Amino acid sequence: MDMQLKGSVCFVTGSNRGIGRAIVEELIKSGAAKVYAAARNTEALKELVAASKGKVVAVRLDVTSEEQIRAAARSAPDTQILINNAGIANYTGVISAADSKSARAEMEVNYFGLMNMTRAFAPILAKNEGGVLVNISSVGGLLGIPAFGTYCATKAAVHSLTQSVRGELSAQGTRVICVYPGPIDTDMAARLDIEKETPQQVAREIFLGIESGAEEVYPDKVSLDFAAKLKADAKGLEKAWSTMLPQPVEV
Repeated sequence: MDMQLKGSVCFVTGSNRGIGRAIVEELIKSGAAKVYAAARNTEALKELVAASKGKVVAVRLDVTSEEQIRAAARSAPDTQILINNAGIANYTGVISAADSKSARAEMEVNYFGLMNMTRAFAPILAKNEGGVLVNISSVGGLLGIPAFGTYCATKAAVHSLTQSVRGELSAQGTRVICVYPGPIDTDMAARLDIEKETPQQVAREIFLGIESGAEEVYPDKVSLDFAAKLKADAKGLEKAWSTMLPQPVEV
């Protein structure tokens, strides 16, 4: 199914900042008819709603709450494009972390939240001619990086889930896209001393993927380099990034 952003109805999680906010803003610029912008605190969405002239609808949503996910699905029955963007990164190593709390918190948001959103909206997409599902993973979902090993594990889970649901949802005509950003200039990546792409560029690359029929989107220089090196020398890539170690835990 061909999907054009102009005139479409979209639902975006984690819309209050970073990539999610940029996606909502760029969707409106691209001519989307309606954008459900979801966040735990809808107060943070007031400017987006006000600037959209009625096209942005704020939705209170904590993706770790299955009850709120079900309520969000009921409130957005016309959704054609679901963009699962909500995520957290605690920058903890697997061994160096004080305990498993950080890993569990990341998994609840990044994996289980995304999984439950996908489950809740799959029937809605089916009713709306199949639609498009977009899951935001990370280059860390393709390669474990020690400095944020627990986060990478969640994004690897997103990568795997996306491959699985692509097959499941093909029967209902839903296109499934996975996005693998590298470092992006957002609050989440503020502590990373590395060249970063803008969230607006990431949004535009996602849109190109939606309209071109892509199944994978590498929206920046780092992610494109990752993809190329992963095919050419996966073990070499792993070794190159293995020196990025977790920061010492303060006691």
